Amino acid sequence: MGRDGRDHSQSRAAAGMTPARLPDAAWQHAEGLKKLLAALDDAHGGPRYVGGAVRDTLLGLPVSDIDIATALLPNEVMKRLQDAGIKAIPTGIEHGTVTAAVDGKSYEITTLRRDVATDGRRATVAFATDWQEDAARRDFTINALYADPKNGEVFDYFDGISDLEARRLRFIGDANQRIAEDYLRILRYFRFLARYGGGQIDADAIQACANGAHGLTALSRERIAQELTRILGLKDPVASVTLMIANGIFTPFLPELSASAANDLLRLVKREAQCAQPVSLPARFLALLNRDIVAVDKVAARLKLSNKMREGFAQRLRADAPTPTNIRAIAYRADIDTARDAAMLYASDTELPECLARLEQWNVPTLSIKGGELIAMGLPAGPLVAKTLQAIEAAWIQEGFPDATRQRALAVEMVDASLPKKA
Repeated sequence: MGRDGRDHSQSRAAAGMTPARLPDAAWQHAEGLKKLLAALDDAHGGPRYVGGAVRDTLLGLPVSDIDIATALLPNEVMKRLQDAGIKAIPTGIEHGTVTAAVDGKSYEITTLRRDVATDGRRATVAFATDWQEDAARRDFTINALYADPKNGEVFDYFDGISDLEARRLRFIGDANQRIAEDYLRILRYFRFLARYGGGQIDADAIQACANGAHGLTALSRERIAQELTRILGLKDPVASVTLMIANGIFTPFLPELSASAANDLLRLVKREAQCAQPVSLPARFLALLNRDIVAVDKVAARLKLSNKMREGFAQRLRADAPTPTNIRAIAYRADIDTARDAAMLYASDTELPECLARLEQWNVPTLSIKGGELIAMGLPAGPLVAKTLQAIEAAWIQEGFPDATRQRALAVEMVDASLPKKA
């Protein structure tokens, strides 16, 4: 075939149909992107937009990351960018990837590739000049879409546009083989299914994921955690997570999964929608697990989640059963987000709305009484001061965080109670 890939394209043009065109979108008009594309111009059909930018623009969705494919070799890409005054970063140059930084934005540029060998975790690649060969090594048909920046023509080698229209997620080629090349594709499948699915489920793909689930043990915990976080962060991952549970996908890396995980996640996602609450990753993680602080921390350690996330789990699990009466106390001892998540997870249906209402636009107050004031009231310096402050704080919380006047009155009462009684 020619270097422009047209001879082997299974695009609409090759089928005698009008070629698909990339709709106009604001991201295509960035001056830095135009400068970059001009620097990479060649006589072989490139550069082209590829993957998510093409897919999401066809769907009318916002585009965040813009990836570019080129027949140029990585060193030539580096040289051309630098000659054009564009910062070139060899982020993965051994695999053909260079990052271009221009006008405050980053663009990932990758040379066309073909797989030489794979071991389920990473691939050894050779650089290529065949666009369809590059497309064939990608995971899903909807990710193997390319577009010519000059005229917007979309190159669709595996009928990805039809799959987009049908909200159907398909592996390119044999699903079992594609998964064996990189087992992370199992989790990517369920993430893309949650975001772009909705049509008929590919039973062969699901079975292939189930067959290959054992291979997830070969992946780093960081890669698994990153993909799981992306799945749980989607607007509604319930259907995908339910399929994952039913097909044993969690077993190799999350055996602590709660028996009620699917129902608990569904309950949480419904509550988020009903109460107009944002997605909370800590809450969604906890919805999958039993309310066991030791077991949850072991999971967090195994997945190498951040210390902030681990502490967030602990705070939510330590919280009392949330009610309208104690919800502000939970927020005071931890923070508003912790209290909100505790309510979303553990409050009763009848009490949840009032719990959330009591947190809305409430600023966590500060106890104004200090130890020096207690000493000035006659309390002897020492451990008794700290003990009395704790008693004042407990009474202040119990009374619903009254103002400074009441705080001082509480202090007087507690100091009087602590001082020795005169004969």
